[in-house]
Amino acid sequence: MKQLIRAIVGVVAVTVVAGFLPAQAAATPSSGISAVTLAEGDIPAGLLPFVPKGVHVAVREITVAPGGTTGWHYHDGDLVGLIRSGTFTHPGPDCVPTIYRPGEIIREPHGQANTHAGRNLGNTPVVLDVLYLLPLGKPLSEDAPAPGCDKE
Repeated sequence: MKQLIRAIVGVVAVTVVAGFLPAQAAATPSSGISAVTLAEGDIPAGLLPFVPKGVHVAVREITVAPGGTTGWHYHDGDLVGLIRSGTFTHPGPDCVPTIYRPGEIIREPHGQANTHAGRNLGNTPVVLDVLYLLPLGKPLSEDAPAPGCDKE
């Protein structure tokens, strides 16, 4: 009987502890993406009055092959991009896509609340030039799980 009680207490303890552990979110992988960094550097804190905390600046050329996706992600800083070629489908956290065509500007605000994906649903590569303005020490992007409304 003591062994049964110990087993039950053990199961309950594991269940309680597991409830306090952070849930692991399943990131959505990218596919068909290539990127070339054209320029990058850091602006240290205090160098410019409008950059009080410092910022990492990067300019990248990103190509999304037909059928490719960036996967769901977000950025810790703001991004601005120019679509050079192709048609870029860009759903946000509500899964409502915005369509961008050559010559159009895309803006991606920072933060996990602005989780998004980029997709090439067309037959030609999407090429875009992107300016990243990130807090110092932060990665270019952070993986995120697909929102519940995403059916892909």
